[in-house]
Formats: sequence, structure tokens, C-alpha cells
Amino acid sequence: MAMKIRLTRMGSKKRPFYRIVALDSATRRDGRALEYLGHYNPMVDPAELKVDMEKVKYWTDLGAKPSDTVKALLKKAGK
Repeated sequence: MAMKIRLTRMGSKKRPFYRIVALDSATRRDGRALEYLGHYNPMVDPAELKVDMEKVKYWTDLGAKPSDTVKALLKKAGK
């Protein structure tokens, strides 16, 4: 089972809010997540980003691969 760390979209129309989640790669974008790792809100100035780095490390140690967007956000968060 291939694991991914990626974004899931929340919020209303034209007001996106994203959660950073760990899930199986076959799960759809807004499907049930195994664990929530943080959130990203691009609509506020400056953009709000909160990530639990211990949980991210746990999932990457298990073999989860972050998406390109999540990789950039983790770099911004200080990993």
C-alpha cells in the first residue's frame, strides 16, 4: 500500500482552505484521511501554515511520500 502526504480541500466556494493529510495513494482527493498533519490557509495575509512536524516525520518513516506542493510547504514550515 503506497502512502501519500497531500492536501485535501476544505472551505466554501472561492474560499479554499487545505488540510495536510496522510492517506493511501488510491484514496480520492477529499476521501477519508488516516491522520491530519496540519493545515494551510492561503486566503489570509500572510498565508497561515501550521504543521505537526513530529507526525510528518512519523509518516515519512513509514514510507509516505509528500506531494510536490506539500514538499514546498514543508520546506516553508522549516523542515
